[in-house]
Amino acid sequence: MKKVFFLLVMLSLTTFTFAQYSISGVVMNEKREVLPGANVVLAGTYTGTVADSNGKFAITNLHSGSYELLISFIGYEKTSQPVKLEKSNQTITAILKQSGIMTEEVMVSATRAGDKTPVAKTSVDRTTIENRNMGQDIPYLLTMTPSYVASSDAGAGVGYTDFRIRGTSANRINVTVNGIPMNDAESHGTYFVDIPDLAGSIDNIQVQRGVGTSTNGAAAFGATINLQTTTLNKQAYAEVKSSAGSFGTFKNSVAAGTGLMGKFAFDVRLSKVSSDGFIDRATSDLKSFFVSGGYYSENTILKVNIFSGFEETYQAWYGVPSVKLNNDTEGMQRYLDHWLWSGSERENQKRYDDLINSDARTYNFYTYENAVDHYQQDHYQLHFSHKFNEYLNLNAALHYTYGRGYYENYEYDQDYADYQMTAPEGIDVTDMVVRKWLDNDFYGSTYSLNYDDGKNAFTFGGGYNEYDGRHFGRVIWAQYMGDNLTVTDWYGGTSVDSEFEWYRGKGIKKDFNLFGKYNLQLNEALSFYADLQYRHIDYKITGIEDDLRDISQKHKFDFFNPKVGLYYKPNAGNEAYISFARANREPNRSNFVDADENHMPVAETLNDFEAGYTHRTRNYSIGANLYYMLYKDQLIQTGELNDVGSAIMVNVDDSYRAGIELMGGLKITRSLKWDVNATFSQNKIKNFTEYVDNWDYWYDMDNEPYQYVTDLGRTDLAFSPNVIVNSQLSFLPVKDLSISLLSNYVSDQYIDNSSSEDRKLNAWFVNNLKIDYTIKGNLFQEIKLHLMVNNLFDAEYESNAWVYSYYTGGTRYKMDGYFPQAGINFFAGIDFKF
Repeated sequence: MKKVFFLLVMLSLTTFTFAQYSISGVVMNEKREVLPGANVVLAGTYTGTVADSNGKFAITNLHSGSYELLISFIGYEKTSQPVKLEKSNQTITAILKQSGIMTEEVMVSATRAGDKTPVAKTSVDRTTIENRNMGQDIPYLLTMTPSYVASSDAGAGVGYTDFRIRGTSANRINVTVNGIPMNDAESHGTYFVDIPDLAGSIDNIQVQRGVGTSTNGAAAFGATINLQTTTLNKQAYAEVKSSAGSFGTFKNSVAAGTGLMGKFAFDVRLSKVSSDGFIDRATSDLKSFFVSGGYYSENTILKVNIFSGFEETYQAWYGVPSVKLNNDTEGMQRYLDHWLWSGSERENQKRYDDLINSDARTYNFYTYENAVDHYQQDHYQLHFSHKFNEYLNLNAALHYTYGRGYYENYEYDQDYADYQMTAPEGIDVTDMVVRKWLDNDFYGSTYSLNYDDGKNAFTFGGGYNEYDGRHFGRVIWAQYMGDNLTVTDWYGGTSVDSEFEWYRGKGIKKDFNLFGKYNLQLNEALSFYADLQYRHIDYKITGIEDDLRDISQKHKFDFFNPKVGLYYKPNAGNEAYISFARANREPNRSNFVDADENHMPVAETLNDFEAGYTHRTRNYSIGANLYYMLYKDQLIQTGELNDVGSAIMVNVDDSYRAGIELMGGLKITRSLKWDVNATFSQNKIKNFTEYVDNWDYWYDMDNEPYQYVTDLGRTDLAFSPNVIVNSQLSFLPVKDLSISLLSNYVSDQYIDNSSSEDRKLNAWFVNNLKIDYTIKGNLFQEIKLHLMVNNLFDAEYESNAWVYSYYTGGTRYKMDGYFPQAGINFFAGIDFKF
């Protein structure tokens, strides 16, 4: 730590020694009124600042030469101003012209961190999104974010993907689109596969690490991802994009917009993505559309967004057993005997043949031809924004989401009683095909009132959302169906369904939140930030689960989430902050459903302490962010079981994540730039007790214990690597050619909480090469050619896994599944812009 601090200080002193020029000035409107809070950026450098309460700004520690200032302020047209720096200080007056229409930044400002908000954040603009969007899902477009790790079930970034930030899983990370919650209300997860190519309609993304600022929807229990969809394009446009790559991957999309026609504008996009996947049979068939229409005036925006996605992906959720990856013949036989064994000899033989004969890195447990996940999700958003004056604006939104779908499996030799079915005479078991359904509605409203006069900034906001989820399962075919049919009552009588429904449950969740944020400029350099949120949750579960257990229960939660901090910016080249934030998170559906009635999980609490410093100059930037995330009652897997033998999540008293995130950027030459970030962390459970099943007890209760219990003391949190490094080396040899090398290093990480070397993911270092070339002409506005070489050096690695441990015959064994990622693979694309 001392070495890192010394390096930061020496680099800062070097800059002060050799850079003695500055640009200062004031930002005003056409009425000569100052514009406090205006953004001033030095183009092509890492330097920028914000105008103070008097509209004044200063960028110091520059060299002599020619510069371009990019100046922007909400409600005004962006402008650029050339500056030739020949004397020690150049003073300018920047005049911004008021936009004839209200701009859309205000729609997401309430849930985003501003320039002076003391949180760790990363912004991704539309150009970056477009350059990376060649078919892979959104989690793969954010891989340059500090502390970020992405994973893919199918191994190539298409289909089901996952991500973690600071080791925090996706179902603990808050995701919003235009300020509207995207997390599933019951599982808390965000499934970008449900809205394929959403990136094709995203204008910008902000990622906040840690608790971040108050937002709508699920708890931000480690990070927040805030997406904003397509904003107003004043000019008419049309785009056709097509890409193809390894594993039969194809992505095609068309988009068009009318531009601003008087006070109206409309945009539309259609996309289709398909892939065979790296893993055997892990196919993806994905479709989506996005339609937007808006009314824009000087002080008002009324906008409608409608977007929908359909996905059908072959299941690849099981992973590859480590014994298969290691070609352990004896272990594979044991795996078959202990884990893949079923009551059907036909199924056993089929599983054995597939395990033995498949490729070690592409093995897929699922072989039934229609073992698919089939889901569609439709989103409707209505946004209203109104500006009362230069300082005050109001935002409100209504939203509705409808999702429905199932996953299907073939089951051998099933007992009728397990499905509440009546067995035909003389028949005890039957093969069957089952579908487990989720059919849900999610609707509500969000709102915010925002005031900012340059010295005082205040936001009052919140939302109310309601979720109605219907969980049910159906036998759609049985070898011996008999008279097992579902009779449905209708207003006009009854109808007989060819399928049989064996369970049905329901989840109704109401989520209400209020928050207030206040930023006070104490002096020209120092500001104070406070953020208070109240959140109320009412959750009711009724019905039975697929194993016929009655899971009816009710839960209520009231959370108070305070946040406070200081932000210090003495000049354009230096800024620092310190903050404290608290988040509370309710258990999700599976936590409640799997738990015993008398041992229900309780809410988790996170106290997040952060401090950061950034130094920027014309040619480089360096920064560091320290964090200490202290958890109370964090829900983790310990191996404990419920009354029917299923694994449960258990609250542990104390655990933490502590680390430092280092960020740097260096403009090596005019055409060569390097951006890098690295995270070094410790992620610990202070006192962990492990529970491991004793299978011998299950066969004979005299063979105690039921579970072996071991106190392991301080252990590492699962899926929390101690080192994460992301790097991008960008080279522009000629004007329209860009070559980038993107590199990701992730250290070893454990796949359970025992810190066992036998149960971990090995470190990996992966490099991707990206080449872009732009051609401009008369027939087309431009043509862009893309080439992406993923895993350039063909590294073999697995990015995710699961594990289950047990004893039998006095020996400990494990069943596991690792998710291998593809070796070297290619994507090529072409974009036409009209």
